[in-house]
Amino acid sequence: MTVFEAGDHRNLLLPDFGHGLAVQANQHLIVHGDEAMILDPGGHKVYSRVLSETSFLLRGGRLRYLFLSHQDPDIIAAANGWLMTTDAEAYISKLWVRFVPHFGLDRLVEDRLRPIPDEGMVLSLAGVELLILPAHFLHSCGNFQVYDPVSKILYSGDLGASLGMDYDVVPDFDTHIQHMEGFHRRYMTSKVALQAWVKMVRQLDVEIIAPQHGAMFKGRDMVHQFVNWCEELECGVDLLNGGFALPRRSS
Repeated sequence: MTVFEAGDHRNLLLPDFGHGLAVQANQHLIVHGDEAMILDPGGHKVYSRVLSETSFLLRGGRLRYLFLSHQDPDIIAAANGWLMTTDAEAYISKLWVRFVPHFGLDRLVEDRLRPIPDEGMVLSLAGVELLILPAHFLHSCGNFQVYDPVSKILYSGDLGASLGMDYDVVPDFDTHIQHMEGFHRRYMTSKVALQAWVKMVRQLDVEIIAPQHGAMFKGRDMVHQFVNWCEELECGVDLLNGGFALPRRSS
């Protein structure tokens, strides 16, 4: 699915190759000229098909970067395969660099696993400066997002994730809340973290927010509705007012 195309710049949503018990996950591709970045490329179940589709879409171009928003297996489990079959560099939070090898990363490709500093960074994709934005505790303690200034797409990782619907673009925000509210209340860490994110994102010109799971928020009005919703959402540790309780014994 083409999300954006202008000149030699393309933003693509790959087909959904997931199935069975595995959580649905999106793989996005940013292509500029003859270079590309794949975002959160996924686990072993989808690896071969995502790699094949990516190679086809690149039309002979080069996969320059793997972007790994955080440490979850639906994002990085197949990282070794990508690094062994391409010459791409993989970027992940500095907090997770020493954890990724536990997914079977070969020592021959370890030097292409690169740390992202806590404050984020800028990566050049054939001259386009992609912003790697901090989004810590949303939900991972070392978490990042990508902003593409050409397409004005914010790739938000798990923030904005939705489950259980059959559309790729959110048609009505209020109706859509039911598909994401439970996930956000449990997985996002706190309202403080969300409000820090909101303050940062409001400085950007965003046309589309594209999460790693579920549907995209397309158009400025829809983006604003989602950002405003995040600003007021109580979640994570905000909901621990009663503390924890011991589990009940059977007898």
